[in-house]
Amino acid sequence: MARNAEKALTALARWRKMKLDEERGPTDHRPALASECNDLRKAEVWRLDVIREIARKIAQIQNPGLGEFKIRDLNDEINKLLKTKYHWEVRVRELGGPDYKRIAPKMLDREGRELPGNRGYKYFGAAKDLPGVRELFAKPTSDVGKLKKTYAQLVRAADARYYGYVDEDDGVILPLECEAEAAARKKAVEEWEKNKMDKFADELVDKVDLPTVEDIGNFEEENAADILFPGDDSTDRPVNVEDVSTGSIPVPSQEEVEQAILKRKKMELLEKYASESLMKQSSEAKSLMGL
Repeated sequence: MARNAEKALTALARWRKMKLDEERGPTDHRPALASECNDLRKAEVWRLDVIREIARKIAQIQNPGLGEFKIRDLNDEINKLLKTKYHWEVRVRELGGPDYKRIAPKMLDREGRELPGNRGYKYFGAAKDLPGVRELFAKPTSDVGKLKKTYAQLVRAADARYYGYVDEDDGVILPLECEAEAAARKKAVEEWEKNKMDKFADELVDKVDLPTVEDIGNFEEENAADILFPGDDSTDRPVNVEDVSTGSIPVPSQEEVEQAILKRKKMELLEKYASESLMKQSSEAKSLMGL
């Protein structure tokens, strides 16, 4: 009879558990992404659920008899859960809840230890004594664990050499700068003289009446010949009429004749009005430029 009573009691216990599960309703599963939860109360519940899971795994990893592979897997799971906890804390803050990142205790995070230069991944419990990890923690951190300099320290360390004020002390830049300065000065003087002469010639041309078509027609024969045949000092220039009619000799057009006369007028005016004062100004400019 005792055996049948025990069976009935076990069946009754199973039936009661089934009824309780039906009254409680379907059990919710934690969303894979914290952004999928839009209820502040549920977000806080899932955050606490993650914390409980982290605490349970940290308690398990304290046992060094689990084996190297089991300990490494547990340590990876704990680091993954820490990131999940962070995402739920961010989601709670987005939904209008408290800022757990600032006010919550950091006891779980303090259980772990980070390697120098490997920020973000922590080792818990027996994982700190794993082969390869123990040696890294035993290394002196004099070089690896140096604190980074602050912005104020970097600013105080910046001297004149940092801003390039002593670059001329090496004796290399100054000769190069002198050569470049002399070349630029010479070029500037040449451009200034050219612009000055062109401006002076334009002013003279504006004051003198330019030749018209009638003037060109009445131009003296020898002057016209000098314009049409520049550089030819011979007085006799025999021209065959048949060659001109057949096009063997190039005959300038009306525009070319006007351009030639205008150019010659400019040269005559420059030779006539280019006074000594202009030459003196040019020489003074050269002396100022060091040429």
